[in-house]
Amino acid sequence: MTTSFYDQREIRSQDERQIAQLNQLQALIVHARSNSVHAKRLDSVDIDTLDDLAKFPILRKSDLIGMQAETPPFGGLNTIDVGRMRNVYRSPGPINDYNSRGHDWWRVGRALYAAGFRQGDVVHNSFSYHFTPAGMLFDRAAASIGCAVFPAGTENTELQVEAIKIFSATAYTGIPDFLPRLLVKADELGIELPSFTKACVSAGPLFPSVRQGLNNRGIAVYQCYVIADLGLIAYETPALEAMLIDEDIIVEIVRPGTGDPVPDGEVGEVVVTALSHSELPLIRLAIGDLSAIMPGQSPCGRTNKRLKGWLGRADQTVKVRGMFVHPEQVARVLKQCEINGRARLVVDREGDRDTMTLHVECDGNTEGLAERLESTMKTVFNLRGEVCILAPGNLANDGKVIEDKRDFQ
Repeated sequence: MTTSFYDQREIRSQDERQIAQLNQLQALIVHARSNSVHAKRLDSVDIDTLDDLAKFPILRKSDLIGMQAETPPFGGLNTIDVGRMRNVYRSPGPINDYNSRGHDWWRVGRALYAAGFRQGDVVHNSFSYHFTPAGMLFDRAAASIGCAVFPAGTENTELQVEAIKIFSATAYTGIPDFLPRLLVKADELGIELPSFTKACVSAGPLFPSVRQGLNNRGIAVYQCYVIADLGLIAYETPALEAMLIDEDIIVEIVRPGTGDPVPDGEVGEVVVTALSHSELPLIRLAIGDLSAIMPGQSPCGRTNKRLKGWLGRADQTVKVRGMFVHPEQVARVLKQCEINGRARLVVDREGDRDTMTLHVECDGNTEGLAERLESTMKTVFNLRGEVCILAPGNLANDGKVIEDKRDFQ
């Protein structure tokens, strides 16, 4: 590792990058075609340039739920047996994920390094280590650059603050909203945390007010864009000007509802191909997020393309407190509670915390219904939410199942 850059690939020329990625892509496609499911989808298209990638059909992340339910656990897309994988996970949706045996398989060490994490740092990791990969993902990334890691998880802020103090933690990984809660708890306990000076956050938006509040506390905070299926997509650098795309993926921005790439600067749906994930190739995975390529090169000296950041959703799936919430999950809640009427899940923001309220129309007996719905929501979403019971006709007949009222600007 150099002083400023994780590796020299970050500052190579665009021609060097394109040649290397084309070779990786061609090898990945040859390997994927050894699997009958991929062979049918990828057919016999020749890949002579990176632009030829657009000839393949889009694979939507939302479609993985049905594919995996029909052919568990991975929809027949895996090219190695499950027993040869290092870990397997079951994320909300539900979507089954995995990781292989590389030391930083998700490649997030690059993002931590850009955020100032270095060998000898003590990282307080407040991502969950259970069911979903987030905790392990950041744990292995920190370990790959020589950091010690405290596996804090998501509960009990008082004990977490004590651990930060005891181990003189220097860095934080977790969702953006949880770090201010830890600092407030430290204030309540009269505990000073002078060593705590850097953070790399993901799995939720970093609102400007939250960033400024952390900066005012002496904590430099950077975002990274990570998904469980493919790992690191993009990351912030000290330039704080858009997000650099990872070196081991190809990102396309396409017109929503199509697979057609749009010009740089135009907003469209993010489509990702991870070049190093040969165990379960997800070629042209449309992840449902909106973004745009930001023209020009980063002032930090890295030469890869940049994303403008998260600009909304191309579908109704939302992320709440670091967890994806899908329309299919809303339907499951209603079915389990025997609700046949119209419903809408409204996601909003109260202070520095996401809120989630399920509005349900019901013309029958509503006794105990709100409590049953709240309990079922906790089970299905793995998140707590409130319920509002309405008389029939109060919700718009517009097909919307999830409404996100948060202001991300």
